[in-house]
Amino acid sequence: MLTSIPSVPFLEALLLLRANPTQQWHGDSLARRLYVRERTAQALLEELLRAGMVAPCPGSEQLCYQYQPTSIQLRERIDALADLYARHLVDVTHLIHSSLDRKAQQFADAFKLRKD
Repeated sequence: MLTSIPSVPFLEALLLLRANPTQQWHGDSLARRLYVRERTAQALLEELLRAGMVAPCPGSEQLCYQYQPTSIQLRERIDALADLYARHLVDVTHLIHSSLDRKAQQFADAFKLRKD
């Protein structure tokens, strides 16, 4: 999954929406929380939608999104990623910034179940 995370702001947006699953998010509200431009925040929301991690708000007149993974498996992977990020923030950030060739293998290794 980390290979599907294109940037740290994408991950931060995902985790913010996950932490507030009933909140309706617009580009401007996400931009304020992530300290990015509204256009950047809107693009992040659209990327999250394409990735199946959020859904458009039901019945809303304005374009907004809510955390709603398309499957239980995806939700569980996001939960595992959130836990990993909370425990290994610097390592995960480095993985996201690393080259694409190394990123896939490092991510696979990071998600191997280990007894701590």
